[in-house]
Amino acid sequence: MARGPKKHLKLMFAPKHWMLDKLRGRWAPKPSEGPHKLRECMPLIVMLRERLKYALTYQEVKMIVKQRLIKVDNKVRTDQFYPAGFMDVVQIEKTKENFRLLYDTKGRFALHKISKEEATYKLCRVKKVFRGLKNTPYAITHDGRTLR
Repeated sequence: MARGPKKHLKLMFAPKHWMLDKLRGRWAPKPSEGPHKLRECMPLIVMLRERLKYALTYQEVKMIVKQRLIKVDNKVRTDQFYPAGFMDVVQIEKTKENFRLLYDTKGRFALHKISKEEATYKLCRVKKVFRGLKNTPYAITHDGRTLR
């Protein structure tokens, strides 16, 4: 009997919008816990290896990420399975590139290259609004942020 959350993800059950090659192996990278759901995100390893072609293997992605070269929403991320989602800004320090994760017309993630000025802000969808202590208004966004 299995106990706890599943730590692995078979390729067959990986989201189709990651566009992974079906002959590449049996396993797909399972995203870590984070601000986006499994079906609404793309792990950094898929982004760097499959989309941007900055690495060929798991080990190369691991070295890139552990050197603290990748920022997601202006925070350094050292987890190669970090789930980047819709409207997230991915910055690569060494190449001075900025990308925003958007959907294309077929519902797949597309990395849209943006300028440095555009990388300073992020649009968020408000999911829930309520009032807290002392009637303070709170808003919860689609990526788990709480705004007061």
